[in-house]
Amino acid sequence: MKKMNNEIEVFICEPILQKLKENGKTVVWLAKQVGCDESNLRKTLKNCRYIHLDLLFRISVALEEDFFAYYSKQLEIKMNEND
Repeated sequence: MKKMNNEIEVFICEPILQKLKENGKTVVWLAKQVGCDESNLRKTLKNCRYIHLDLLFRISVALEEDFFAYYSKQLEIKMNEND
């Protein structure tokens, strides 16, 4: 079995920020929707590679977008690399 490169290549803040922009919403609005401190959310969205799953879930609900799908797609790509 070939060793898999486990590097994450999903920069999740980019689609989140894009969806906010498309919807005419702000980080302040999103922070209120997800019950998060605005400054903490801004810091989180600057670190595109890491986000807590529960926060990602709440963001997905607030923006009505399945942001987990970005990770699922990356997982599928990585798994197919091993074929």
